[in-house]
Amino acid sequence: MPDSSHKIVILLAGDSGDGVQLLGSQLTQGAAQSGQDVRTLSDFPAEIRAPKGSIAGISGFQFQMASTAVHEPGGQADVLVVFNVAAYVKYRDQLKPGGILLASTDGFDKRSRALAKLAPDEDPLEEARVSFRTLECNFQTVTKEALKDMDLGIKAVSRAKNMVVLGALTWMYAFDYIMVREALANKFSGELAKVNDKAFMAGYYLGETAEWSAFKHVMPSHTLPKGTYRTLSGSQGIAMGLAAVAHQSQRELVFAGYPITPASDILHELVRQRSKGITTFQAEDEIASVTAAIGASFAGKMGVTASSGPGISLKAEGLGLAVMLELPLIVINVQRGGPSTGMPTKMEQSDLMQALHGRHGEAPMPVIAIKSASHAFDVMLMAAKYAMEAMTPVMVLSDAFIASSAEPWRIPDLSKLLQIRPTEADISRMPYERDAKGVRPWIPVGTPGGAHRLGGLEKQEGSGEVSYDADNHQALVQARQAKVMGIQSSYPELTLNLGSKSDDMLVIGWGSTYGSIHTATEQLRRQGHAVAHLHLVHIYPLHPDLDAVMAEFKQLVVVEMNQGQLVNVLRARCPKHMAFIGQTSGKPFDALSLTETLLNTMSS
Repeated sequence: MPDSSHKIVILLAGDSGDGVQLLGSQLTQGAAQSGQDVRTLSDFPAEIRAPKGSIAGISGFQFQMASTAVHEPGGQADVLVVFNVAAYVKYRDQLKPGGILLASTDGFDKRSRALAKLAPDEDPLEEARVSFRTLECNFQTVTKEALKDMDLGIKAVSRAKNMVVLGALTWMYAFDYIMVREALANKFSGELAKVNDKAFMAGYYLGETAEWSAFKHVMPSHTLPKGTYRTLSGSQGIAMGLAAVAHQSQRELVFAGYPITPASDILHELVRQRSKGITTFQAEDEIASVTAAIGASFAGKMGVTASSGPGISLKAEGLGLAVMLELPLIVINVQRGGPSTGMPTKMEQSDLMQALHGRHGEAPMPVIAIKSASHAFDVMLMAAKYAMEAMTPVMVLSDAFIASSAEPWRIPDLSKLLQIRPTEADISRMPYERDAKGVRPWIPVGTPGGAHRLGGLEKQEGSGEVSYDADNHQALVQARQAKVMGIQSSYPELTLNLGSKSDDMLVIGWGSTYGSIHTATEQLRRQGHAVAHLHLVHIYPLHPDLDAVMAEFKQLVVVEMNQGQLVNVLRARCPKHMAFIGQTSGKPFDALSLTETLLNTMSS
């Protein structure tokens, strides 16, 4: 086995009904509770209810754990756990030569091989024994034996198989099994809790009885700052961040959304936060959701809506309305792969141009990008501050990778959260009379003496009456632009994520590429290369110091999961040559491959 400081990548795979995502989330929590730093990646099947045992219906969950800091879910796996032969066929190339294969042999029978389109005489396990260290176990039989005293049907027994695997891996990697059991007890109740606990303990003792001691591996704890921690996904980070917004602003928050993959989880998470000043509303379509959120802001609440690329397209007219009305609004775009309906379960960063320019007319709005699950919490507070203090809609960019990935998160002190000071309902000013920052008052509908017109037609400066005056329109277009640019004054200082201005190469990224870029840059620096990393959070307006920072470096490289969107924005600002590394594979960058590509770029 690798030494105790080695980072271990585990990949779990099976049919969608095998509970792979649940197994992965509980293992991640177990690793984090045992002191490991972790990062995860979920790989959902594209097909809805794909045929059982088919390669198309395989669900995957990968996580990297280490006794040192990690920033991404890793590349090739050290351990591959498969529930059936289709999972093995799909992911075998991702297991390192000499890695550990844990195979549930009940999923390798003749019928399973046929479902995976293999020849009748083809034995994948025979092949695997040559290339990998194999652990073979009929988990179906172990589960059945563990639950024999319970009155359960065949399907119910089969569904508990993932808990047996959870127990076996908990033993193999010396996680605190008591804490894992407690987590299961908190997650499930009644008869289901008993079933899962029995299955888990059967798997835990399996390691000893099956003589797997040679595969047991204990890693020291990762030293983290003191505090209370929990595992957090990107969607959970967004939801908790919005709950913090309601607390910090002392305004009710109204979330209006329409189900769409992968943004739907935000609504699911917010439903659990309804006791914290949040109202949720599932609208009948995307247009209804954005206009409902605008209506909430008109009523003095904090309106929020979320969607993915196709849904954001449908919201575009509503976003233009929010710009014209100059009302606070948070719009979350959980990006996914491809044009049109594309690849809903896969990740991409291809909506940047849509976020910046996907509205008719001059309709500027701030655009902020989330870089990780824990960062999502902070970004929501930031977005709300800009929205409520500048009276503007704000677009927040997430993606499918961030939405489902998880990491340890230290629960913050509420007294130290970002301060939000909503614009006052000053009825002494006319509806479109601006303050020193160019911001109009936020006067909720029904405020005595504060009535004003609502609509998408151009306003008269000051009064808010409908106006067709050319000079007035010119002035208001410029006023709305200046107001948005004014949020730059509240930006934190622009600092490099790694390296210094004396380095030769600057690698620039945004969004979910953070972990891969950071890891690749760290590796290059360890090799003695003068490489720095700058990750942009504020996409529009860009940081006022960005041009000066870029000018310090001899070589500039932009890395993003598209065909070149941010790089074109930056090329328009910077006279220096700017290299580009991009991919649209539906997967995040592999840090090892990115390291090699950056090295080649450096020498070219």
